[in-house]
Amino acid sequence: MTFQQPKLNTSPKVSDEVRQTTCYMCACRCGINVHMKDGKVAYIEGNRDHPVNKGVLCAKGSAGIMQVNAPSRLRAPLKRVGPRGSGEFEEITWDEALDIATGLLKPIRENNPEKLAFFTGRDQSQSFTGFWAQNFGTPNFAAHGGFCSVNMATAGIYTMGGAFWEFGQPDWDHTKLFMLFGVAEDHDSNPIKAGIGKIKARGAKVIGVNPVRSGYNAVADEWVGITPGSDGLFILSLVHELMKAGKIDLHYLAQYTNAPVLVDAETGLLMRDENGKELVIDRTTGKLTPFDQKGVQPDLSAQYRHAGTTHKTVMHLLAEKYLDPQYAPEAVAERTGVTADKIKTIAADLARVAFDEAFELDQEWTDFRGETHKTMTGRPVSMHAMRGISAHSNGFQTCRALHVLQIILGTVEVPGGFRFKPPYPKPYTAHPKPHCGVQPNSALDGPHLGFVQGPDDLMLKEDGSPARIDKAFTWENPMSAHGLMHMVISNAHAGDPYKIDTLFMYMANMSWNSSMNSGGVMQMLTDTDENGDYVIPNIIYSDAYSSEMVAYADLVLPDTTYLERHDCISLLDRPICEADAAADAIRWPVVEPDRDVRGFQTVLVQLANKLGMPGFTNKDGSAKYQDYADYIVNHQRKPGIGPLAGFRGENADQVGRGDVNPDQLDRYIENGGFFVEHIPDGANYYKPWNASYQDWAVGMGIYDAPEPYLFQLYSEPVRSFQRAAEGHGDRQPPEHLRDRLKAVMDPLPIWYPALEDNGVDLDEFPIHALTQRPMAMYHSWGTQNAWLRQLHGHNPLYLPTKLWEQHGFADGDWARVTSTHGEITVPVAHQAALNDNTVWTWNAIGKRKGTWALSEDAPESNKGFLLNHLIHELLPPKGDGLRWSNSDPITGQAAWFDLRVKIEKADAPAESQPAFAPIKSPVAQGPSELKWKVGK
Repeated sequence: MTFQQPKLNTSPKVSDEVRQTTCYMCACRCGINVHMKDGKVAYIEGNRDHPVNKGVLCAKGSAGIMQVNAPSRLRAPLKRVGPRGSGEFEEITWDEALDIATGLLKPIRENNPEKLAFFTGRDQSQSFTGFWAQNFGTPNFAAHGGFCSVNMATAGIYTMGGAFWEFGQPDWDHTKLFMLFGVAEDHDSNPIKAGIGKIKARGAKVIGVNPVRSGYNAVADEWVGITPGSDGLFILSLVHELMKAGKIDLHYLAQYTNAPVLVDAETGLLMRDENGKELVIDRTTGKLTPFDQKGVQPDLSAQYRHAGTTHKTVMHLLAEKYLDPQYAPEAVAERTGVTADKIKTIAADLARVAFDEAFELDQEWTDFRGETHKTMTGRPVSMHAMRGISAHSNGFQTCRALHVLQIILGTVEVPGGFRFKPPYPKPYTAHPKPHCGVQPNSALDGPHLGFVQGPDDLMLKEDGSPARIDKAFTWENPMSAHGLMHMVISNAHAGDPYKIDTLFMYMANMSWNSSMNSGGVMQMLTDTDENGDYVIPNIIYSDAYSSEMVAYADLVLPDTTYLERHDCISLLDRPICEADAAADAIRWPVVEPDRDVRGFQTVLVQLANKLGMPGFTNKDGSAKYQDYADYIVNHQRKPGIGPLAGFRGENADQVGRGDVNPDQLDRYIENGGFFVEHIPDGANYYKPWNASYQDWAVGMGIYDAPEPYLFQLYSEPVRSFQRAAEGHGDRQPPEHLRDRLKAVMDPLPIWYPALEDNGVDLDEFPIHALTQRPMAMYHSWGTQNAWLRQLHGHNPLYLPTKLWEQHGFADGDWARVTSTHGEITVPVAHQAALNDNTVWTWNAIGKRKGTWALSEDAPESNKGFLLNHLIHELLPPKGDGLRWSNSDPITGQAAWFDLRVKIEKADAPAESQPAFAPIKSPVAQGPSELKWKVGK
């Protein structure tokens, strides 16, 4: 019968060549091999040599081929010809588009640069876009961090000099107990999955703390279905139990934290010497001494009496605060939804693994005091957290509380614990402060974003009004760090603190899933004044796809997809480092665009050249850089330090610091699109205090000089704002904010209820409502991807068993969900593994009709929906006539997860509500089947 068998080619030609670059289907930035046939992408696989993913590639990464070929891709620059929001455009040339943009921007720059608000979404070139904005001269720049996870980053840096995810990672090789808080599946996807698999294979325990049991929490050995917004109370109860049992690392606290530092009893500030160094009592001599002197043994229990006043250590204050019965498990159980027994059991688990299963690595190292240690002590407990605990109005203090929990166990920067990734750790004092010095036709006087150290660093004008349109770094949210992107459109529309002329945005879907109060924002973008002019006069927007935001722009600058562009994943920004190595990467055009589009960063270079912006032009007015690739290679932030750390110098043999290498991009491409420099043995743990690491970091250009520091359990910057609210200092907050600042600005982490709870009738709106991204999606892009939308074509609202049965729901039912702000009618589904008083859904699945090249009957726009319609960027009115941002009062982090709702059964409508009229699309609707053949 063999003669009847079909003839099969068992060794087909897979590709003509493989081009290696960096994935952009999420923020993991994995290495990918792009297989090419006849100049087109045939398929995408993981790069086994890449430090991030080591060959692993998820569904998103593989689906990148559908992203690059998406029907929704914009095809040419667009000029609005119909009313804003109509989607009526005409295609124009790039010369015309750049002339229009220059015509809008040039008079602003020459007269009043603050009239430009330039804000970018989830791009990974903030170092570059910030440099552009600084040289334009506007104070109004930030990226998406303010509505994502600024609480996490800011609390981490102010407390321990770094934070989770891009700043650090668990020690997967040694940890025995891994605890996650509020992590959705889209964050750090491949590394977390690989890490969890690695530790579970050797029997380590995983504890997931999240109201929703999905993704990582679904594979956890123990799930804690906590009440949203109560994480800080739960964490401080663990701290209470550990301190009560004496299960804390006293040596670690004494040597590496400010626990032994004396606090001035009169000011609440840390006591310092004439050089500004924190003061401790040396156990050996009993004398007051700077913390970093050779041979000093700081005394945690010391007191210092001077001029009739007794000054205590931070450790005293820690004990006084957290041993208080208000933090006992029995006292917090009802509010957190976690039983007292569960809290005690988890505390006992943490203590047992940290101390009873401690181990030693036979690795000598020398600390910043000059003391040599023969071994490194491992405490194999590690933690990870993200937006779930961050996106609350108490998120900053909750994140700080989590870091205090890690630190008292001695599990940060030790074997088995949480480890920093270069360029972190850095003390908060090593970061720039924010700047707002605006002069016509000049660059801003420094970076926009940074870390304030006290009231003197706030971004206020001479009359005390906010210098920035988003009110970042003001008394309303003093320690903003990433800005408040969710407030830009609302403030610009209200003219509070002032009016702007042009809103310039990149990859930020602010008329839909990236805004609270989406319907209201659409109204703000189209509102006209008494003269019939738009309240926000001009809007420039750049995106690669026909998103909801495109329709609200006057000028659209079409971006490339990620395989058609240059990108720089830089040590100056958000690199791909691992705990044992510094690493950065590039993207490069592995395919040429088949449309009239340009990479947005290149467009910014071209605009800078036309505007004659400093930093981009030479003294004679000629351009320094022709495009973004030119900038990546030739820009130097300071001598020897450029966007890329690898293959520097004429011979490509310098790393970190080095001369410009004109062939640098070619060297990266030859190396798979990335560069890695490993940390020497003995320098890879105890980084904030390890002399070898500090010296290595100086050589890499991370520091200019060694900067060892103490972890800040007690935060002096936070105390300085509280002290100002108490009436001290020259710069004073307005009266209406004093009480709030006194309450929330506690230098030791505290917990307080969500601010929205104060203005909401909790009897009427008793249910918590959350939204999170699915593992298969990132940004808005994923849900127009022909492969990925088959996984999540629409999103039900998930209800726990208690609410499901209480309201008599059945499969196929719909519900009306109401908040103080709005109402939606949506399909529901039952989920048993869910906090009893919480409902949730996937974010960014719902689409508006006419967008993303989807058909009008697409499930995304008929059954898909957003919780955003229920959330307002302002808190419920208090009757004081003031605009109170729905944000963390310390950092301005958008409080997405404080939402309270009520729910009832509803008749099934024809489509989810609210429904908006279709937008006319600048691109054609995609075909019913998306298929093509690559190669012969």
